Amino acid sequence: MHVLLIEDDDLVASGLISGLEMEPFVVDRVTSARGAEHAMATVNTDIVILDLGLPDRDGLELLRQWRARGLSVPVLVLTARDAMDDRVTGLESGADDYVLKPFDLDELSARLRALLRRASGQASPVFEHGSLRFLPERGEVTLNGVPISLSRRELLLLEKFLRSGDSLLTEDQLKDALYGMETEIGSNALNVHIHHLRQKLGRDLIQTVRGMGYRLGPPPGDDGGEAP
Repeated sequence: MHVLLIEDDDLVASGLISGLEMEPFVVDRVTSARGAEHAMATVNTDIVILDLGLPDRDGLELLRQWRARGLSVPVLVLTARDAMDDRVTGLESGADDYVLKPFDLDELSARLRALLRRASGQASPVFEHGSLRFLPERGEVTLNGVPISLSRRELLLLEKFLRSGDSLLTEDQLKDALYGMETEIGSNALNVHIHHLRQKLGRDLIQTVRGMGYRLGPPPGDDGGEAP
């Protein structure tokens, strides 16, 4: 899943990116409100981590403007402002969670995943799609009870489809989930990852909607579906 990190402290950002990309998350970082506005306009992010002490604008002002424009992406505020009034103001301004610095990385990751579950209407941390079972926190996938080994990007892709249900996903949305803003990718890279998922989990798991994108297919049966 794609995380937009808005943080001007290099040390904090470096630790966050290193930790979150082991989950796996894909993280893009910007250091200012101006950079955040540009990123929100150009990348399909799943969740935002927002520092409030930005060099060009207060983070709460930025958040209020987003909510006034109808942007509903989950936002976790990460800040050193620890007064109760600050926490209340942050939540009332549209934050979905409020975490204080210094923070525990494992707890922060758990909070991010809880927000993602809430945003997608999912109560359980485990995805079950027919005989397919996926635990994102551990990167564990089973089909008919048999463990399936997936690469990091295959896990990212699978999670994106499972979280999206039957919603149509465009190529740009999927590429952002796998690579973010900065990575140069080959024109066929996404198709290769989709092909590998179909080989391992059944060819009907991901459906191609010609000229539009892809969507999650019907749950695999007890035999796991026929591989291509």
